[in-house]
Amino acid sequence: MKPPFKGTVLVAGATGRTGQLVVRRLQAHGIDFRLFVRSGEKAIELFGPEIVDKLVIGSVQSDPEVEAAVRNIDALICAIGGNVMNPDAPPPSAIDRDGVIRLATAAKTAGVTTFVLISSLGVTHPEHPLNKYGRVLDMKLAGEDAVRELYGETGFRYTILRPGGLLDAPAFRHELRFDTGDKISGSISRADVAESAVISLWHPKAKNKTFELIKAGDEEVAQSSLEGFFEAL
Repeated sequence: MKPPFKGTVLVAGATGRTGQLVVRRLQAHGIDFRLFVRSGEKAIELFGPEIVDKLVIGSVQSDPEVEAAVRNIDALICAIGGNVMNPDAPPPSAIDRDGVIRLATAAKTAGVTTFVLISSLGVTHPEHPLNKYGRVLDMKLAGEDAVRELYGETGFRYTILRPGGLLDAPAFRHELRFDTGDKISGSISRADVAESAVISLWHPKAKNKTFELIKAGDEEVAQSSLEGFFEAL
């Protein structure tokens, strides 16, 4: 079976907990990919030595390294996020806002036509408790706004996913709920988020959409595909 997306996808934040799962789902769909990571050692530890040719080492805080990373790719899935619990880590303003803006700007300039951003539920609610930590949701919203502006033009496409609370659980175990307007709350497995991000590369309903996604309930209902949930958009 041919993959539904033809082209090469760069995964930014590929060694993070959600980014790793994005890479696994690209592999499952047979889609060519590159990994933009800070640590090549960690990437090889996670994915094996066979991915060494797919690695681009660098930081989203560096213009030249980002510009090098976005060469010769067709799409970018951005799974970066600041670690708000680590006082030594760069603040959300440096990663969730400036890092996303730097990636989207460089990718657009390089002619990368598709940009998928994994953001967060609640970004339009400044009073949300998470915003106490470096105004992380405000920073994510600023990153989203830049992606919408840059990639909303003719000839380009974007999808912004706003998952609920992230659970370390397998994909395809629950019915999902997709919604717009930042009105819902709930949780979802990282693996379902990763699969939804990959489907966003080609699904017509995902084009130029910003949407929230959570599991519809706690009851396990096995899924063969998540594509049907995009019809709600």
